[in-house]
Amino acid sequence: MLNQKIFDDLSAKLKEAVNSSPAKDFEKNARALLAQGFSKLDLVTREEFDVQTQVLARTREKLTALEARITELEAQRK
Repeated sequence: MLNQKIFDDLSAKLKEAVNSSPAKDFEKNARALLAQGFSKLDLVTREEFDVQTQVLARTREKLTALEARITELEAQRK
C-alpha cells in the first residue's frame, strides 16, 4: 500500500538505533508499529496518485472540448 522506500529509510535509521541499543527486537517492533500507524491513515500510493492525475487531465480535456462545442452550438442558434 505504501511506498517501500519510506519503510526502507525508516528501517535504516532504526538499525542504527538498534546497533547501539540492547533491545534486539526494537526494529521489528517499531516497524510493525509504524506500519500499523500508516495503515490507519488515508494515504494513497504514488502510482495511484499518478493514475488519478492522468484521469483528471483527460477529464479536463473532455470538459474543455464540450464547453467549446456548447459555445459553438449556442452561436449557431442565434
